[in-house]
Amino acid sequence: MALREQSDSRTFFGHPVGLVNLFGVELWERFSFYGMLTILGYYLYYSVTDGGLGLPQSTATGIVGAYGGLVYLSTVLGGWVADRLLGMERTVFYGGVVVMLGHIALAVLPGLSGVGAGLVLVALGSGALKANASSLLGTLYGRNDPRADGGFTLFYLGINLGGFTGPLITGLLQTSVGFHYGFSAAAIGMALGLTQYVVFRRNLGTHGRNVPNPLPRSAISTAVGVFVGAIVIVGAAVAVGLVTLANLSHVTTGVIVLASITYFATMLTSARVTGPERGRLRAFIPLFVANAVFWSLFQQIFTVLAVYSDQRMNWSIFGWIAPSSWIGSIEPVWIIVLSPLFALMWTRLGKRAPTTPRKFAYGVAGMGLAFLCFIPLAGLGSVPALLVMAILGVFAVSELLLSPIGLSVTTKLAPEAFRAQMMALYFFSVGLGTAMSGVLAGFYDPSRESAYFGILGGVAVLAGVLVFALAPWISRQMEGVH
Repeated sequence: MALREQSDSRTFFGHPVGLVNLFGVELWERFSFYGMLTILGYYLYYSVTDGGLGLPQSTATGIVGAYGGLVYLSTVLGGWVADRLLGMERTVFYGGVVVMLGHIALAVLPGLSGVGAGLVLVALGSGALKANASSLLGTLYGRNDPRADGGFTLFYLGINLGGFTGPLITGLLQTSVGFHYGFSAAAIGMALGLTQYVVFRRNLGTHGRNVPNPLPRSAISTAVGVFVGAIVIVGAAVAVGLVTLANLSHVTTGVIVLASITYFATMLTSARVTGPERGRLRAFIPLFVANAVFWSLFQQIFTVLAVYSDQRMNWSIFGWIAPSSWIGSIEPVWIIVLSPLFALMWTRLGKRAPTTPRKFAYGVAGMGLAFLCFIPLAGLGSVPALLVMAILGVFAVSELLLSPIGLSVTTKLAPEAFRAQMMALYFFSVGLGTAMSGVLAGFYDPSRESAYFGILGGVAVLAGVLVFALAPWISRQMEGVH
């Protein structure tokens, strides 16, 4: 108890000191994740002579989108492990270990065998780490602590420092010495994150050490049976051709939709959820949908915009051609610059800030406007990188209005019995959007860019308007959560 009291009394710039450790481990996990993700699509569709695997471009972008969706889908497993087996704090650590092993597999195993083993391990490990790091951060603040939005925005700064530096390093290594060296850098980054986490683990005190809903011994065999059965079903679907590389993003999207519906139904009908908690869950449904719409556009940085960067953008810098994968580092630069300003703004405004539903509305509509900004560039033969950098600034403002706020409000709306798994459900919405980014990438055609960006941008703006109209109802359902 003394350890908890000591950690709770210490602050860092007015925030709980445990934020520093979670900031660091998430930074390195995102360094490894985005560093790998920004070169993954090129590795899949570049020719063998260029160091790639020679897959069709549409298949490659679909795999990238599906993989991102599967990462977020696996957060439900990470949430279940935390709630029923290990607790959030230990799940974060072991998730990081699995992520590191996945990047090592990508670095040392050749061809599709390395891709398969590596992506499965990274997906499972990231799912465990992501949901629980965010949930663990939420336990450092009270339900109505006005510092929470600012704390999650600073946490988001760590995510984007990793997102900025990862693609820079792996991109340079990929273009100069090869793809596998880039994947090795991702493994080293995760190892550094784990080392830092262990060294400063005490700063978290006893937060996240308890197991909220321990799995009884009598249920262990059933849980193992379900896990083995799921593996058998997936293996059979692949063996008979129901799931292929070409349709992976479509299948992933469908699975996440079904899983999300099941999860909402389970929590809404659970006897462990109180009446007020059930109202907060209902309020979360339109935010879930809005979040999925947002990420279906945003995550195209790694699908459509990765191809756009490779084939349409002029990356010449004083005669030197920068790696196309640096498209993944541009938006995080804006986040790094703007995050402290947003954190200060939310802290200063306090209760006068826009309600969470209205922040979501502004974020989704802003993302749509960012896509509409690509329409005037459609007629250019070679698009200057500076113009795309400016548009990605709109991406960043929209993201800061929605994503860290989404992390924060999810911890506030979570039923006590489902804290970690509620965060997994939030990541389902991100996963749904990410998988959809792979599906939508199949419709991208450089000869019809205006239609592509125009239709998707218009749909997102409309979604933002609808959320704004629903904002008063959502706020009433949230019962006291701002």
